[in-house]
Amino acid sequence: MSKVALVTGASSGIGAATVKRLRADGFEVYAGARRQERMAPLAEAGARLLSLDLTDEASIAAAMAEIEAKSGRLDVLVNNAGYGAYGALEDVPPAEARRQCEVNLFGLARLIQLALPMMRKQGSGRIINVTSIGGKIHEPFGSWYHATKFAVEGLSDCLRMEVAPFGIDVIVIEPGAIRTEWAGIAHESLLRTSGDTAYGPWARRHARMLSEATSSKFPSLPEVVANTIARAASATSPQTRYATGGGARTVLFLRRVLPDRMFDRLMWRFSQGGKGAS
Repeated sequence: MSKVALVTGASSGIGAATVKRLRADGFEVYAGARRQERMAPLAEAGARLLSLDLTDEASIAAAMAEIEAKSGRLDVLVNNAGYGAYGALEDVPPAEARRQCEVNLFGLARLIQLALPMMRKQGSGRIINVTSIGGKIHEPFGSWYHATKFAVEGLSDCLRMEVAPFGIDVIVIEPGAIRTEWAGIAHESLLRTSGDTAYGPWARRHARMLSEATSSKFPSLPEVVANTIARAASATSPQTRYATGGGARTVLFLRRVLPDRMFDRLMWRFSQGGKGAS
């Protein structure tokens, strides 16, 4: 019997690559996203498509009910959906901050809540939460994004201990720079939110850095992360965390060894294209 997996945020990038990789590994895969029309290639690869909006409780419940009705089990939940809405904390509208938390944190947690009864009944399961090196480091203009990723790191650690007695593993994937739509969304939201405010001169330079980083050779392809997720999904004794992709291990090492203010200066200079703080 094939193992069953659900991958969220499957319409593009890491999610789409993960669906394809898990299908190649023999999983029965449910691909969940809001934009179902963009998942047609995944259906052709044998994935089952789910309409899934992580800001909508009814959508989340319906998706999980469909998996239980059609497959009767869930072996691997890959919580990949998420986005980065950037802007100075002072400028970000409360509604956008809440939406960021709904998608990146609360929707993820609700999916886990609904998956756990199936996994407990089976006596096994893998919950794979895709955070980011942004769950360990910080940068200007990303306060709400980083807050959600730090939160998922902590949630995952607590959950890992709670569900271990039921034979369920919780694994965190920490991508570095990856060639996806993420940087473009962050770039546009940063300019829209803070490009013409008191933070404008620095926000515009940071946005330019995001744009230039996407077109450089530094980011890894989404398949690099997908391969790491697949390894975590099938390993006999998976690690609790996997840092993967463009610069992930190097940046996390620097965060561990540098004092806070030295790391602040490093990230500020990077965000400003090498310019010091004014």
